[in-house]
Amino acid sequence: MKRNLISILMCLAVGTAMAQATFTHPWSGKKVAYFGDSITDPNNKASNTKYWGFLEQWLQITPYVYGVSGRQWNDIPRQANLLKEQHGEDFDAILIFMGTNDYNNAVPLGQWYEEKMGSVEYGHRYTKRMEDRMQRTPIMDKDTYRGRINIALDSLKRMFPTKQIVLLTPIHRGGFYANDKNWQCTEDYKNRCGEYLDAYVEAVKEAGQVWAVPVIDLSALSGLYPMIDAHKSYFKDKETDCLHPNDAGHQRMARTLMYQLLALPCVF
Repeated sequence: MKRNLISILMCLAVGTAMAQATFTHPWSGKKVAYFGDSITDPNNKASNTKYWGFLEQWLQITPYVYGVSGRQWNDIPRQANLLKEQHGEDFDAILIFMGTNDYNNAVPLGQWYEEKMGSVEYGHRYTKRMEDRMQRTPIMDKDTYRGRINIALDSLKRMFPTKQIVLLTPIHRGGFYANDKNWQCTEDYKNRCGEYLDAYVEAVKEAGQVWAVPVIDLSALSGLYPMIDAHKSYFKDKETDCLHPNDAGHQRMARTLMYQLLALPCVF
C-alpha cells in the first residue's frame, strides 16, 4: 500500500515537473498593438523601456505601438486606422491604455446610452404581437468620455471583429510640473468638471460590460501609488514628474500584465 502511494506521488511529481517545463504563456510570440498616450509612447523619455518593451523581452511579443503623448480616448479611432493601414489583419490583439488625459483635460463623463420608446415584436406563451418598450442605444458623443469610448469600441468591434481587445485602466496620478503652461495637480483634486480620477477609472471598467471586452485594472493591480513618497521611486522625478513611470514602474506594470494576460486568450 505504502509503495503504491509512493509510486503515485512520484508519478504526480514527474507529471507536474513536465507540465511546468512545457508550459507556454498564451501570449508568447504573438503580435500585439498598443494604443495609448505618453505612458505608451516610445518617444516619452521618462523610461528607457516601456511596459510593452518588457513584454517583448519576456514573452517575445512583437509590439505595434501607436500611443502618442497627450492623446485622449478620441484618438483611438486614428490609432486603429493606422494599425489597419500598416498591418491589416496581421496581428493578434489590441491593448488600450488611455484615459488619464481625459481626466486632466476635464472631459465630461457623459452617459453610455440614450433611451426612447420603441416598438418591438414579441411573443411568449401567446401569439407574437407588437409591444411598446423603452429601448437604449449607445451615445456616440465625441465631447464626453463615455461617448468617446463608445465611438472607439464600436469602431474597433466592427473593424476587427475576430481580434482580442483588452482595456487597461489609468494608473494613479502624482503631480506633473513641466512648466507654467503644463502644470498638472495630483489626483486628490477634482478636475475642472468636478470629477476625481476614480470616475474615469470606473468608466473604463464599465466599458468592459457595455462592449464585452476584458478589463485589466492597472490602477489597483499594479500597486503604483505616487501619492506617497515611498512610491515616487517608480516615477521619473519625485519633484517634477510623478505621472510617468520610470523603468522600475514600467517593469512593475509589465509584470502585472504578464500574469493577468494568462487568464485571457490572445487569439480565438
